[in-house]
Amino acid sequence: MKKLLFGLLFFLSFHSRAQERITFQKPSSEILALADFVRPPQIKISSDKNWMLFTYRPTYKSLEELGQEEMKLAGLRINPKTNMESSTIFYHKIGLKKIGQQVEYTEFEGMPKDVALANFVFSPDSKRLAFTNTNDSGTALFVLDLTTRKVSQLTPYHLNAALDAPFQWLNNSERLIITVLPKEKGALLDPSKDLPTGPVVSTSDGKVSQLRTYQDLLKNPQDEHNFETLVQSDLQFVDLDGTIRPFKGKGIYSDISFSPNGKYIMVTSITRPYSYVVPASRFPQQTHIYDLSGKEIAVVNEVPLTEVMPKGFSSTRPGRRSLHWRSDQPATLAYVEALDGGDANQPAAFRDALYTLEYPFTGQAKMIFKTQDRFAGVVWGNDRYALVYSHWYDTRNVKTFVVNPSNGESKLLHDRNSQDIYNDPGNVYQEKNTLGTYTMYLNKDKVLFVGNGFTKAGEFPFVDELDLRTLKKKRIYTAPESELQERIAQIVDPGKGDLLISLQSASIYPNYYLKNMKSGKQTALTALENPFKSLEKVHKEILTYKRNDGVELSGTLYLPAGYDFNKKEKLPLLMWAYPREYKDKNTAGQSTANPKEFTFPSYGSFIYWVSKGYAVLDNAAFPIVGEGKKEPNDTFIEQLVANAEAAINAVDKLGYIDRKKVAVGGHSYGAFMTAHLLSNSKLFAAGIARSGAYNRTLTPFGFQSEQRNFWDDPKLYMTMSPFVSADRMKTPLLLVHGGADNNPGTFTLQTERYFQALKNLGAPVRMVILPREAHGYAAKENIFHLLWEQDQFLEKYLKN
Repeated sequence: MKKLLFGLLFFLSFHSRAQERITFQKPSSEILALADFVRPPQIKISSDKNWMLFTYRPTYKSLEELGQEEMKLAGLRINPKTNMESSTIFYHKIGLKKIGQQVEYTEFEGMPKDVALANFVFSPDSKRLAFTNTNDSGTALFVLDLTTRKVSQLTPYHLNAALDAPFQWLNNSERLIITVLPKEKGALLDPSKDLPTGPVVSTSDGKVSQLRTYQDLLKNPQDEHNFETLVQSDLQFVDLDGTIRPFKGKGIYSDISFSPNGKYIMVTSITRPYSYVVPASRFPQQTHIYDLSGKEIAVVNEVPLTEVMPKGFSSTRPGRRSLHWRSDQPATLAYVEALDGGDANQPAAFRDALYTLEYPFTGQAKMIFKTQDRFAGVVWGNDRYALVYSHWYDTRNVKTFVVNPSNGESKLLHDRNSQDIYNDPGNVYQEKNTLGTYTMYLNKDKVLFVGNGFTKAGEFPFVDELDLRTLKKKRIYTAPESELQERIAQIVDPGKGDLLISLQSASIYPNYYLKNMKSGKQTALTALENPFKSLEKVHKEILTYKRNDGVELSGTLYLPAGYDFNKKEKLPLLMWAYPREYKDKNTAGQSTANPKEFTFPSYGSFIYWVSKGYAVLDNAAFPIVGEGKKEPNDTFIEQLVANAEAAINAVDKLGYIDRKKVAVGGHSYGAFMTAHLLSNSKLFAAGIARSGAYNRTLTPFGFQSEQRNFWDDPKLYMTMSPFVSADRMKTPLLLVHGGADNNPGTFTLQTERYFQALKNLGAPVRMVILPREAHGYAAKENIFHLLWEQDQFLEKYLKN
């Protein structure tokens, strides 16, 4: 074993590969017609449910946009010119429509030209819309009056959005708090020119820690300086007439929230010391409460640097966490504290407790409820009712309790497997209260739950009425069986029974309707067109089949338009999948696949190729089950192969495919899956693996849901590494990776080293590194070239 490890490390220590540079290419006309589409707008509803906001953006970013200056610090990627996350998506146009009217307004007096808009937030009274516009000099705040349709610029281009949205509305809708660049902002250092003042030293205190592999971390004092320079802000108030009032001086403000009565502000700040092994989210933090004059009321939380985490996903930080304002009271702080020190490996009767703390936030906190598992959230209602959620990651168990916040009395409402989608009770409906915050809608003792309604027979969204006193439930609405798939976006008026729904089919783009669940009457609110007309006549069906051990599986099968079901021409098959871990076979066999869901092809699927005469099995189910004390990864490869074989057999049984011409593909963990399938089976003629991780010794402290580290089970990590079995991989493989991947564990190096191994071992492999792309791809040039690469590869190794 030691010799093998030494050999791997030696192999990884050098870097050489044959390279070629080619110009960007575009895919075939059939694929280009689908890929070069106009993206329909995204829709946002105002809190009073009177306005619909339409936001329009280009379908893709450009390579030039991806190439803008970027600084990678403490797990963040920041554009130093705009002081925003470099991955921010900008919109070039907005539209407004009053619900119930047909006119969409797209012209607004005072709107700047050549806009790059983001951060859209309706005011609490739904009379205005705040948003940012970004140009070469920075980011500024604008407000649109929804009645007059006039736009006002409230700040210069000096907002700081490096950590979060750079503004929030105050409860009165007349003022906003903003994060702005400090008046005394320092200059950025250039590590290539500014000489270091000493070495970089890291020390371990001897405690065991289970940390994942993070990217873009601080590396030296220059990085620390640049991190501070980019994320520090001043806090200010700005009125609707543009009047600025200072609130707090320079700090690294990571979270800001107002008490429901608007009298107090809770501000969380990041402090030193910084870390070189964890991102900014694990840096020390302090949380203060101030009044609106800036007077400090209390320090309510101090979190130390967290470089050490106990093993297990159910472990957490010790001390106060999940600080928030109790939404049903004017100014009551709520938080959670671990009763087991945050260590899931320690035996404990109760793991977490929920507390509340009233003004002046310094006295004895009141314990509301203790959970045997980890706290997973709370929905406040009133002094008699709150819903408290808990979960335990290892078992996937989730519980819901009806809790009386006044006396702590509780009743268990739900106890279920979080992956059991067929028995998902849905989410409790919340409505804006008199304080302007959201709490459970309560009609006497009754609340409403809205659910997706997945069943074996299909998807039937529902509304349930639950009596919190008796815990008796009554279904008051179920979406009817129809050629169109109905989905409930939200309840508009629970008294009248009005719902906001969407309707769609495989060829009809989702559009919104106002529907009364009592009468069934519905009124169209949007009329968005299908941007993929060439797919309208494509055959789409949901296949259900079984694995050799009885686990039920499914996938969405597409056949070319006009396919002759009598002649049954044998087509090449493309299979796209992503493995998912489960703790029992029953939930692993449940499916959300829906033949009535709109077919929206993206670079992340094979659906494009149905237009070129391929059969496509999209989202083929690849469950990895570990029941009882067994872990899913103990039999990962065996289950992968069984999933793939069952899928191919199911399509082949229908007579549609040539099983000698089957290709498999996946992204991220799906790429990892693809590499394993090509090394450990003879089911496929080709494979496409994008942005994957192939050497698990480079992610030694866990990956996906695996909690064991490399030293717990070296054999497992070796078996789970396609890199180690590269000598068995003889099937043509297209490897693709973003040149600037920022996802934990999927360093671009993973693909480079795997390619080098395959190349030297004589495997037919091609590697494509897309310039400037992160884990997901965004630039039009790169996406079109990716489609071309995949098209050429499939035509060569599969179709012909």
